[in-house]
Amino acid sequence: MSQRCLPFVRSVWESFRANSGLEPRYLRITSARPGTVNFELDIRKEHTNRLAILHGGTIASMVDLGGSLAVASRGLFATGVSTDLNVTYLNSGGKVGDTIRAEVVCDKFGKTLAYTSIKFTNASDELVARGSHTKYVSFAWKDANNIVEELSPKGGESK
Repeated sequence: MSQRCLPFVRSVWESFRANSGLEPRYLRITSARPGTVNFELDIRKEHTNRLAILHGGTIASMVDLGGSLAVASRGLFATGVSTDLNVTYLNSGGKVGDTIRAEVVCDKFGKTLAYTSIKFTNASDELVARGSHTKYVSFAWKDANNIVEELSPKGGESK
């Protein structure tokens, strides 16, 4: 697999940070390989609700962002637009000072749609939430910054 996957995904993340106001700040991408991205977020006050625990909206935003990063891990710089997003909350994500971890997988990657799934765990390695995100990627294939061929599995379907 390409050594460029993690730097490429991080470059997409930096583009999101530079051009969007909604992405959860302070998120760290810890690993990326074609089709899978791991990241974590140290919970700060702006990530919490009035009960002083991680806000469900922060998790939903991370499902959206995570799906985009999983698509980026397959080589698309322009990661498409959302067509569907789902979150199931299972436990508290934590409080200020805690860290929430995520692993997102690009389950299917096609010419028109990409399907992703994500799991969130807390510091005790308990499942906090899970989600899914579908992206319309048809126009994303035209971006000059793509490295799809480089991140495609050998012998696998790249489009």
